[in-house]
Amino acid sequence: MAEKHPQTYANHTRLDPPFHFFVLPVFGLGLLFALIHFFAHIAEGGLFDHIHAFLLVVLAAALLTAVFKIRLYSLKMQDRVIRLEERLRLTQLLAEPLRSRIPELTEDQLCGLRFASDAEIPKLVERSLSEKLSRADIKKAIQVWRPDYWRV
Repeated sequence: MAEKHPQTYANHTRLDPPFHFFVLPVFGLGLLFALIHFFAHIAEGGLFDHIHAFLLVVLAAALLTAVFKIRLYSLKMQDRVIRLEERLRLTQLLAEPLRSRIPELTEDQLCGLRFASDAEIPKLVERSLSEKLSRADIKKAIQVWRPDYWRV
């Protein structure tokens, strides 16, 4: 197994090469070429003479939309699991009265807090609630990064 590099705010995003460098470009180019084909046929004779070119554009757009939706569904599911995991973690790490305020944290805040070390969680939760920090602001405020190598 390859050695994992320490994660930071600067390098924590993840690219999935088969998705980002193959699937998306292929479907994007498919839509582009379908549009070129469509407009070339419209210039030759008209829309109703070349309905197949229009249907090809619709099919390419539907396929590209499906690819994006499939990716977004997995990211949304990941965020739901993170929300549950972080609520459980915060229940164990926070003392009252912060523990009773866990439901006030937004999904974005919970997702940002997942990278914080156990030691800095109480102060970050308090700041997140009082200052209404965004996911990015929370990640930027983390001093000791808790890596997450399993995200989608």
